[in-house]
Amino acid sequence: MLHRLSTSERTVSELATPFNMSLAGASKHIKVLEAAGLVQRHVQGRTHICTLQAARMAEAQEWLRYYEQFWEERLDDLEDMLRAEDRAQAAKAKRKPAKASKTKPGTKE
Repeated sequence: MLHRLSTSERTVSELATPFNMSLAGASKHIKVLEAAGLVQRHVQGRTHICTLQAARMAEAQEWLRYYEQFWEERLDDLEDMLRAEDRAQAAKAKRKPAKASKTKPGTKE
């Protein structure tokens, strides 16, 4: 719905159509978007027209950008730690001689 509103204002019916949902169902979704400040609805006669509130979208994008950077840094640190651990295990495996077979003399493996 937000994507469709990004190009122009739409009626509730126009917003509901691509999702194959009832007007009541679409209206409930729109009420949630209104409560979040993402959509504004005004009434012309019996027609409810919705408009995207772009400023709220910009706030959400800024918030997401902060957490994207936060998680990228954490995941980069984790990747560095895992690579270091892999290198340490590989080096340890190279230093360790292969174990001899522990079978008893006269028996088959």
